[in-house]
Amino acid sequence: MLKSRRPLLPVLAAVLVAASGCGGAPDGARSPAGGASGDRHEQLPQRFKESGVIRFAGDSHPPYRVVGADGTTVTGLDRDLQQALGEVLGVRTETVVVPGLPAALSGMLSGRYDAFNGPVKDTAEREEQFDAIVWMVTRTAYLVPKSGPGGVKASDELCGKRVAAVSGSIVEDQIARLTDWCAKAGKPAVEFIGLADTNGTILAARSGRADAAGMTESAAIDALAAAKDDFTYVTQTDEQGAGVDELAMLVPKSSGLGPVVHEAFQEVFANGEYDRIMERYGLQNAKVDKPGLNTAAGR
Repeated sequence: MLKSRRPLLPVLAAVLVAASGCGGAPDGARSPAGGASGDRHEQLPQRFKESGVIRFAGDSHPPYRVVGADGTTVTGLDRDLQQALGEVLGVRTETVVVPGLPAALSGMLSGRYDAFNGPVKDTAEREEQFDAIVWMVTRTAYLVPKSGPGGVKASDELCGKRVAAVSGSIVEDQIARLTDWCAKAGKPAVEFIGLADTNGTILAARSGRADAAGMTESAAIDALAAAKDDFTYVTQTDEQGAGVDELAMLVPKSSGLGPVVHEAFQEVFANGEYDRIMERYGLQNAKVDKPGLNTAAGR
């Protein structure tokens, strides 16, 4: 299912063009197209058929979610994908901005939100409470200021450095693996600085509070496109425990929505919209051949 990954720097120009033209209507302003599948809509749990809305939690995480100056308007890859799914399901999709992953997870379990598109790592533990629809893969990258005392030119030089990343994210787990590698190599541990969102991690690296900001490679490319004179980035190696991680949309199992969304994903793949969205943001190398459902439990 996974596709091989290659360095994504050649698509930097494409990302920059996409970032300049990815504005959209405010959340909830666009209605589903008339081509929605009636069968898909009928498969929805009753409460979603009655409300006609699926509410997504979403933190600030460019290029997936770009939160506007009003603090509520969301554009980016996540919004485009949600709208494509909404059109298949015959419902409207909304994004509620939350401070980070813990708020998204607790909010879904309490019924405030219906789904969270991450990108978040699919794990067997999460699949105990959530249906996980895998729709992309990623490596972990570290955004590094070009100026300052850090001087990081390769991922092995992160040992003993301060690295900011989103608390509870896939990157926190990757930093733990990198720290294990550092210890085995006789080098000092990475000092993890947990923050609420990706913007905060970039600010920490820019201000000198951290020597680097950890994030998905696609997020690093997006940040680099906006500030290429200020930053560079390095990627964690397989030897350092990185590998390629499957990223998923999470939907509470209790809602009964997950299997229907998985089928909607299959339709979005089949009609070509998935390819168009991923290419719009320069993420061709992050694509999967088909969406998976709860694949971590079987790995």
